[in-house]
Amino acid sequence: MHVLTFGFFIGLWLLASSLQAQDGRNINLKNKNQISADWLVFKPAHNRLTLYLPDYHGPVNALYQWVYIRPEQPFRINFTAREGLCIFIDNQLIFTADSVASYEVDLTKLIINKPDALRQHLLCIWHPGGQLNYQTFRNAVLTPQEAAEIQVNIKPVSASISIQPKNIPNQNVFILFLLLIGLMYGSLRTTYTSDFYSIFRLNTFLRSSSLEEGFLAKPISSWSSILFVIAFSLSFALVIVAIHTNVQNNFIFNRLFLVSEADITSKIVFYTFLIFVFILVKYIFLRVMGIIFGLKQLVMTQYREFLRTTLFMGLFFPLIMLLYLVLNTANPQLVLFVSNIAVASILIFTVLRIFYTLNKKVSLRNLHLFSYICATEVIPLIILIKLIVFTY
Repeated sequence: MHVLTFGFFIGLWLLASSLQAQDGRNINLKNKNQISADWLVFKPAHNRLTLYLPDYHGPVNALYQWVYIRPEQPFRINFTAREGLCIFIDNQLIFTADSVASYEVDLTKLIINKPDALRQHLLCIWHPGGQLNYQTFRNAVLTPQEAAEIQVNIKPVSASISIQPKNIPNQNVFILFLLLIGLMYGSLRTTYTSDFYSIFRLNTFLRSSSLEEGFLAKPISSWSSILFVIAFSLSFALVIVAIHTNVQNNFIFNRLFLVSEADITSKIVFYTFLIFVFILVKYIFLRVMGIIFGLKQLVMTQYREFLRTTLFMGLFFPLIMLLYLVLNTANPQLVLFVSNIAVASILIFTVLRIFYTLNKKVSLRNLHLFSYICATEVIPLIILIKLIVFTY
């Protein structure tokens, strides 16, 4: 009985402490112009706003939150938005994104009915396609002059929110997929040993005669070929989704396909399928260009070299992913830069390797052959780097 009584008082003390901390936080929030990470969604059936849960509600067209605006203080926020995103305050339109870009706005300057004192306002973000990147909305870092003019302590809230590391939703998904990739490569090494070593041995990779041996001698429609391409596609997709988690609104495919920001798994599967189809369609593309340029005899050699170099360089993608997961929280900008450079280097090396192999078979000093290489390799390379590395 005494234990229950003691536990009861301890529970009351913890509850009171949490309420006091929450009240203190709310009072602290009211002293500053800032947004929070909690967004609300409107429920017409109950005629009220409820906390937005991405996994439960799914994509929505509008999100809300209550904010306090002090007219004498700046209320600067930065965010990334797709074209057409609108911001409302008290049901009055104050901002419209005219293109896909990163923005920084001062709500205090944009508000239409400026209050004379601190009061509560309803902030709303809306997009006709439901493409709301609400997780990118952050409080901008105040300048020293702005901080000096505010007579409240802004460091615990505003500054800490501004410099926090990149928020990666469902980071465990990346780890699980990385383990899956390791299992796939391990099973391929055990099941298709000769094919595995014909691709991933360095001495085999450096020999031009190996294009006619082992895995490369098989048709792309064989079961082992499909499994190797799937493993590579999954590795590449994982890197693309990881390094563009928080800037995926700049990624051009998200302007065509609506993918939930919180659903990382669907993005990985989507990009895996896209890369897999690209590798298969590459052969058809080369066949068509070979007929157009009258160089059908180069198509098979070119595609085999493309496949060999691509799959071999795919071994580096899990290493890039490990680097990203380990160092992203410490220095996200550096990791993002290194990851993009690594991906670009792999793509460029693949094209250079194909150029080297074809040049050994047929001299590419001929303008006709050089034009063929530009049409089949250089131009696609530029497009891929534009889509993956240099975001739209």
